Amino acid sequence: MDYKKFLYEQKKRDKALKSKATKVTIKEIRFGPNTDEHDYEFKKKHAIKFLSEGSKLKAYVFFKGRSIIYKDQGQILLLRLAQELEDYGKVEQMPKLEGKRMIMFIAPKK
Repeated sequence: MDYKKFLYEQKKRDKALKSKATKVTIKEIRFGPNTDEHDYEFKKKHAIKFLSEGSKLKAYVFFKGRSIIYKDQGQILLLRLAQELEDYGKVEQMPKLEGKRMIMFIAPKK
């Protein structure tokens, strides 16, 4: 009987800890290597909104077909985004090429 009571209390404690834990949401923003200025500004506004809500941001440049030759443009785009979002969040992972995507993570400032 005591062991059953112990298990019950342990489940109860685990459930309480789980409810207090914060869930991290990740929002994504996709760019192309030749993203236009207006589109960039529009997506940057969304990024600011996501970071101010407390979500992590996953910004990536997707290279289609032969556009992989513009790797340097994609990296410049992501670094520019990181620099302009410095007030709202800090870079968790610098731009890294994974397959046909160049990915960067930004965490919100508290």
